[in-house]
Amino acid sequence: MFSVLGLNKGRRMESGGASKEAGQQERPPQLRESRRLPDFLQSVNLKYVKLGYHYLITHLLTLLLIPLMVVILLEAAQTDPDDLRQLWLHLQYNLVTILVCSAFLVFGTTVYIMRLPRPVYLVDYACYRPPAKLEVPFQMFMSHSHLCGAFNESALEFQRRILERSGLGQETYLPAALHDLPPRPSMATAREEAEEVMFGALDNLFKSTGVKPKDVGILVVNCSLFNPTPSLSAMIVNRYKLRGNIKSFNLGGMGCSAGVISLDLARDLLQVHRATYAVVVSTENITQNWYFGNRKSMLIPNCLFRVGAAAMLLSNRSADRRRAKYKLLHVVRTHRGADDGAFRCVYQEQDEKNKVGVSLSKDLMAIAGEALKINITTLGPLVLPISEQLLFFTTLVAKKLFNGKVKPYIPDFKLAFDHFCIHAGGRAVIDELEKNLHLLPEHVEASRMTLHRFGNTSSSSIWYELAYTEAMGRMRKGHRVWQIAFGSGFKCNSAVWQALRNVKASPDSPWEDCIHRYPVEIVDGFPTQPSEQK
Repeated sequence: MFSVLGLNKGRRMESGGASKEAGQQERPPQLRESRRLPDFLQSVNLKYVKLGYHYLITHLLTLLLIPLMVVILLEAAQTDPDDLRQLWLHLQYNLVTILVCSAFLVFGTTVYIMRLPRPVYLVDYACYRPPAKLEVPFQMFMSHSHLCGAFNESALEFQRRILERSGLGQETYLPAALHDLPPRPSMATAREEAEEVMFGALDNLFKSTGVKPKDVGILVVNCSLFNPTPSLSAMIVNRYKLRGNIKSFNLGGMGCSAGVISLDLARDLLQVHRATYAVVVSTENITQNWYFGNRKSMLIPNCLFRVGAAAMLLSNRSADRRRAKYKLLHVVRTHRGADDGAFRCVYQEQDEKNKVGVSLSKDLMAIAGEALKINITTLGPLVLPISEQLLFFTTLVAKKLFNGKVKPYIPDFKLAFDHFCIHAGGRAVIDELEKNLHLLPEHVEASRMTLHRFGNTSSSSIWYELAYTEAMGRMRKGHRVWQIAFGSGFKCNSAVWQALRNVKASPDSPWEDCIHRYPVEIVDGFPTQPSEQK
């Protein structure tokens, strides 16, 4: 739930408008600045660096064995042939020594191979593309908001300002129940939305991969705000008649970062169950979670969240490596729930008129920044070149020794990744990450264009962004992709993939009918005319 990040400059207008209505003075500039994502150049906590280096140390034995083997081979190459002949004659009459050495070698090799994690491959994935009848241009959105009678004039004007500065385009989608007047939010219509988006994505996935549903051994579904009984995972089992011993899981309440959490769970399960397919479904339900009140902190999700879902097919079968698109390299999860402010910054509750919605704290940007710092500090040692790690660690230690007089070195993540899929929660978060991580416009293009075309589709947005990169023909063999998402709790999670081949867009890609119109230029939240296809 990162929708507040779409405000950027609009946040000041909101704060100013709210204070004038309440008859209070405008907040000091320094308070407003504290709500922005913190500058990463100012502070990085040493204890979180240790977490990242812990991952590095776990592989230290392997790194030390490589030079040892090289030394042994070099020494063997320089051994006199007569010495080797004498050794052979000695071993001919010492069968016990041969057996012991052989047993030790076999045992050591077996232990080493068994300790290696099984590779996890992304065979393919599919993103749901809603029908054109569900499109909601700004004018229709505002007209329906006015005609439904639930919002006062101040709330309507606030929503209009959010839309204009959101970075969303005119072709995003809302569920059918919210197109009706009056809207029809109910358990039945919410189920209809869930079935349409999940089954739409899964139908495309099974069609493109040729995998039979009964071959799937693991199913993980995440949806934050809609958790009926039977569960969403049970709905999928029933629809596709999955086998009776399937390991199924249904994750709820975890926000927009739950897609990476589902990946992590599926990866762990694939380490235990051999030769297995795992399906992960990431979605969010809007129908039953539309806010019909006037509290501004709870109106923002209405303006930014849109219909979407993604289904991914993972495998640990070595035979699938040839046809798989990507290999999963790393998953790093950061949870700030122990901090009370972070825990409550995205909070589902009732307003003063008992209308249920998701309230977003004004401190969300600062809290997200802290979570992001921890996450990238842990991720850095896993993905950055040694040169970048040494520069980062050296300047960090110098900062501690000289009482903060030395600015920490912010690693260049462009050296580690070829593509960035930043959760399209809002325009401001993309702006801030571009600035603080020193990214170029092309690195955040997929995030901006996904926000423009599909809006904030919650946990599935990182997959629409990956599909955009593929549709533009930019994914090459060996390229590494960083998916990063934020969610309630508060969480910041990262997944790193490596392309196993030159990846083309899958059939029925969500960008299939519109990629020729992208990228578009967005100036201060307003899209200009589409540019020529790259």
